[in-house]
Amino acid sequence: MPAADLTRAALSAARVWLVGGGKMGGALLTGWLDHGVAPDNVTVIDPGLDQGPHGVRLAADPAAPLAEGPAPDVLLLAVKPQVMDSVLPAYRALGGGPTVVLSVAAGRLIAGFETAFGPGTPVVRSIPNTPAAVHRGMTVACANGHVTDTARATCEALLGAVGDIAWVTDEALIDAVTAVSGSGPAYVFWLTECMTQAGIDGGLPADLAARIARATVCGAGALMDASPEDPATLRRNVTSPNGTTAAALEVLMQESGGLGPLMSRAVAAATQRSQDLAG
Repeated sequence: MPAADLTRAALSAARVWLVGGGKMGGALLTGWLDHGVAPDNVTVIDPGLDQGPHGVRLAADPAAPLAEGPAPDVLLLAVKPQVMDSVLPAYRALGGGPTVVLSVAAGRLIAGFETAFGPGTPVVRSIPNTPAAVHRGMTVACANGHVTDTARATCEALLGAVGDIAWVTDEALIDAVTAVSGSGPAYVFWLTECMTQAGIDGGLPADLAARIARATVCGAGALMDASPEDPATLRRNVTSPNGTTAAALEVLMQESGGLGPLMSRAVAAATQRSQDLAG
């Protein structure tokens, strides 16, 4: 069976409880429904929601779905890291069985979920990013030893419904992933802000500067996505010798104070913060 058909089959059969229907949870839910998850196979547990997509069950707390069963194939935790500890005890009964605990919360270790749910619980820790809202996300995931191939395929299908997905076997790498892709959209947005301000400083009207900066960043991203060439080649393609782009890159590519070393320091700071949050 082709990979796309396997993905759709895994999605259509999956029973999912989504804990937290906020921005990330909502983006995931939309992606699932668009890719074939049956609405009546999904339960969204969030006291702040009073309506959802047609056919998706809503619950204010886990008591009702836990009492009625059956247990979900995947319990996806999409609540903020700082409230996770207050949420987990309600789902303790799902631990130690076939239900996969799938987290999208930053800074929460697999070991913490194993402790909360008990021995033998399958756990997947993942880090998606905000472009998941437009189905262009990047997610990296890590599974513990209790996750079967079938469960892994289901988690991959769920996460892949909103973009690209990669796996790592070393959980320690998730901190760097968080710093690059999890936080990365903010870097791109800030670059766009800086380009806008630079245009204003160069004499452009503010609305025009904002328009061309935004369009340029979006267009360059689309070109990079569509091109088989790597970013370095694409950069060289637009850089004429002794031209305007070369003049700008001489500033941006300085060995000590340029964008490269600055980005490395920024990612290192975000990585350290991720490690600090994980304890």
